[in-house]
Amino acid sequence: MNQNSDAEQRLREKLRKIEDLFAGAATAGEKAAAGAAAERIRRQFTETSRRETSEEFKFSIPDPWSRQLFTALCRRYGLKPFRYSRMHRQTVIVHAPVSFINQVLWPEFEELSEALSAHLLEITNRIIREEVYATPGEADEIAEPARLR
Repeated sequence: MNQNSDAEQRLREKLRKIEDLFAGAATAGEKAAAGAAAERIRRQFTETSRRETSEEFKFSIPDPWSRQLFTALCRRYGLKPFRYSRMHRQTVIVHAPVSFINQVLWPEFEELSEALSAHLLEITNRIIREEVYATPGEADEIAEPARLR
């Protein structure tokens, strides 16, 4: 296995662990079952929806990669993300119980997004370093020149 596929495999494992955390996997068997975490979260959503009324939540996610992750996560758990006509592309609306949004969906999205962003940054820096210039990073910060009056 090469370095790229090792990094990708580590990322996949990290994403599964994050999902297990939010699914409340209690036993080693539950944690090991492929796809079981998503199913537990879907059941949790269904049970919560029976106890609480759903509300409309509006999210503004400007980064297209993060927005794509968020909509995929919503769909995975049975939510139907959408936006109304003439809304900005960065807007995503979902109907769900408050507790599900606050305790599961949004915290899991934030952790998954952070893990994916770190991975993408690592890949981007490596490619820039290898193909463009050896020192990737931000522009240097210098003092502003004195202004003439």
